[in-house]
Amino acid sequence: MTLLPQKKTNSPQSEPLNLASFDDRAAITAHIRQLCPYLDDEDMTISATRGHKNMALARLSEIDPENYGKTRNHIGGKVTRLSPYIRHGVLSLADIRDVIMSKVKIRDGEKLIQQMAWREYWQRLYRVNPEIIWQDAEDYKTGFSAQDYADDLPEDIAKGRTGVSCIDAFIGELLEQGTMHNHARLYVAAYICHWRRIKWQAGARFFLSHLLDGDPASNNLSWQWVASTFSHKPYYYNLENVQTFSPDTLDTSQENNAVLMGTYEEVYVRLFPNLPTPE
Repeated sequence: MTLLPQKKTNSPQSEPLNLASFDDRAAITAHIRQLCPYLDDEDMTISATRGHKNMALARLSEIDPENYGKTRNHIGGKVTRLSPYIRHGVLSLADIRDVIMSKVKIRDGEKLIQQMAWREYWQRLYRVNPEIIWQDAEDYKTGFSAQDYADDLPEDIAKGRTGVSCIDAFIGELLEQGTMHNHARLYVAAYICHWRRIKWQAGARFFLSHLLDGDPASNNLSWQWVASTFSHKPYYYNLENVQTFSPDTLDTSQENNAVLMGTYEEVYVRLFPNLPTPE
C-alpha cells in the first residue's frame, strides 16, 4: 500500500492495526480508507505487492541469481523484487545470501551479492555520517552550483505528466504500485536533476513518499550519485540507452521522447554547457 505523506487527523484509532481481525485484504483496504477520508483515489493506491513473511519467503525461493546478473539492467529483467521485504525487516541480507549460495556457485551469484553489499554499505555510511542523507556530500560537478537548481518538484513530474513518454511511464508505475526498476530510477533521477535542473533532495523526497522499499540511505545516496554530489561526475543517458534496456511495450519513440535524443556528446553539451566537451 502506497500513501502520500499523511495529514493530521482526529481519527479515534489509537491501537496498532491487528491484521488478523480482518477477513481479507479488501476489508483491510476498506478500513484504511475509512481512517483516511482526506485521501481520494488518486492519493491512495493499493500495491500488488503483498506483505507477510510467507509471501517474502515464497518470492525468495523463486530468485534466479544467474539470470539476475545477466539481465538486471533491463527494465523487464529477472529482478528479485525483494527490496520491500528487506526494507521493512521481513528478510535479512543474510537470508538472501544463504539462498543465493544454495542455488548457484559464488561467481554466478556475484552480481546479486554485490547489490546486497551496496545496500549494507549505504546503511553503514548513514550510521556514521547521518548528515549527508539530506545535505550535499560534495559540490555539484555539473558546471552549476546548488543555487542553480530549483528547490521544489513541479506538478507535472509529481503526476507523471511531463510529456516524455518513458519518464511518465516510470513515474506512473511508482504512483500506482509503489515500485520502480532500479535502472528506471536512475533514468528518472537524472531527468529531474539534469534535464529539469531540480535539486536531488526534491526527487529523493518524492521517491520516499511512494516507494514501498523507500529507504533514506539507499535512496538518497543513490540520488546524490546521479546528481554528482556523491560521485566524480553526473549520471546521464540518451534515448538510445533507454531503448536498449526497455521492453517493446514501453514507448521509447523519438516522437514522444524528443528531449532525450542525441548522441552522448550532444546530450552532454546540452545538459552541462559550462563543462568542457568530453574527449
